[in-house]
Amino acid sequence: MKNAPITKGNESAKDQGHSITVTGKDEPRIDSRLIANHLGVQHESITRLLTTYKNDFKELGILRFQIGEITGRGQPERYAMLNEDQAYLLLTYSRNTKKVRQLKLKLVLAFKEARHALSIHQTEYLPTYHQLHDAIARIAGGSSNERFIHMNVNKAVNQAVGVKSGNRHNLAFPSKSVLAVAQMIARNAMTSASNHKDGYQSAKQALHGFKKALEIENETSPSLLLIGNKGVGHE
Repeated sequence: MKNAPITKGNESAKDQGHSITVTGKDEPRIDSRLIANHLGVQHESITRLLTTYKNDFKELGILRFQIGEITGRGQPERYAMLNEDQAYLLLTYSRNTKKVRQLKLKLVLAFKEARHALSIHQTEYLPTYHQLHDAIARIAGGSSNERFIHMNVNKAVNQAVGVKSGNRHNLAFPSKSVLAVAQMIARNAMTSASNHKDGYQSAKQALHGFKKALEIENETSPSLLLIGNKGVGHE
């Protein structure tokens, strides 16, 4: 099969230094627009490849097209969220230039990290999350404030690891593991309390101590940057 032509993009739109971002709660996927940016080509060229060989891409999973937000008076952009195999196939159908080879390497590393993060999410984060909120339900069951206790403990956990609400899914290793540890600490504090008010205060105090320990660790080992890492969704 011949390589389909790629149209060169605007030079000012290129940013070869930025990292690849892979997203997806259940399956890591990458935005086709990001691939276009890394290659320095018009996104329409990428869309044309995906459309021309759509049956090939569907052999590797659902070809998931989405509509982007409207900016200004233009038409909303149609883009694809590609899984790992689809992303590699897309580059296979592109000319084997230096940029394509560099992007292949970046994708290998990005998807590897995404798989690792997903594994941690399933084996460490979710179990400790459910254990924590089961403990809250047991100690606060029947209270009219139970929902707010769940919310406040979540906020305390987020503050301890330095992540804003709604950004937990963006956390990568080791920050996701640190979050799981924070949830274990909060769970233990809630379990040992006699009532939900004491439990919340105990959890908050324990998490505060954990945060201080993390700050000291970050100062002594800045390369780890366990909390407050902008690269893992702390905005």
